[in-house]
Amino acid sequence: MALTDPMVTTDWLAACLGNPAIAVIDATWFMPDAGRDAAAEFAQHHIPGAVFFSIDEISDRTSDLPHMLSAPQDFAVAARRLGVRRDSQVVVYDAHGLFSAARAWWNFRVMGHADTFVLDGGLPKWIAEGRPVESGWPAPAHGDFKARPDPALVRDLEAVRAALETGAAQVVDARSPERFAGAAPEPRPGLRAGHMPGAKNLAWNQVAPDGTLADRSALQEVFDKAGVNLAAPIITTCGSGVSASVLALALARLGRADAAVYDGSWSEW
Repeated sequence: MALTDPMVTTDWLAACLGNPAIAVIDATWFMPDAGRDAAAEFAQHHIPGAVFFSIDEISDRTSDLPHMLSAPQDFAVAARRLGVRRDSQVVVYDAHGLFSAARAWWNFRVMGHADTFVLDGGLPKWIAEGRPVESGWPAPAHGDFKARPDPALVRDLEAVRAALETGAAQVVDARSPERFAGAAPEPRPGLRAGHMPGAKNLAWNQVAPDGTLADRSALQEVFDKAGVNLAAPIITTCGSGVSASVLALALARLGRADAAVYDGSWSEW
């Protein structure tokens, strides 16, 4: 089924459960200081047929930065092990409502799989509506996923430096105003507080205030208030590239599916 929005509803997914063309993925990830185990929680309960995408494991394990993009061939192997096919319609969700699912959504899009969507409201909405869940750890048949990387959706340190120096692109930071201002500590030990000179701030929860993505008019308003020109190039950033992906998801809803994410984000900066 052709979809024109980056989000799908719980009604839509419920009607598609059991369809082999749909690959349902739980991409729950918790901040380092949360004290929660996403994989263990997945094993306790998840949407029927879902598989677990570990943002930390499916990453560049040679980097000392958190969950950096993996090499295309490594991502393809991981996706095939999750049962994802080249023709799969991927639907990602998380246990927050909307947070880390956006990072997996962005991963798949960077790897060339545009047919990827996020479940609006995620697992909390699914459960609140009394929909079915299952436990255990599935072992899907391997898929035939093939990575076709789209480097336009990623920015590295040098590209971000150049954008800030020249103004060629807006850099929008998804961290909280307190972290952006340096008034609150970073959750990762040893990281300096503050922000990149010239960056704009739009906290990710402003685009998803209740665990669902705001509608287009509300998104337009919050980006306008943050001083973001939606007609100009945009790079999103955050602490480690997770909530930056939420802003990228919001921009996709506004027709800016070309917004790039600074993969290393503040952890690298």
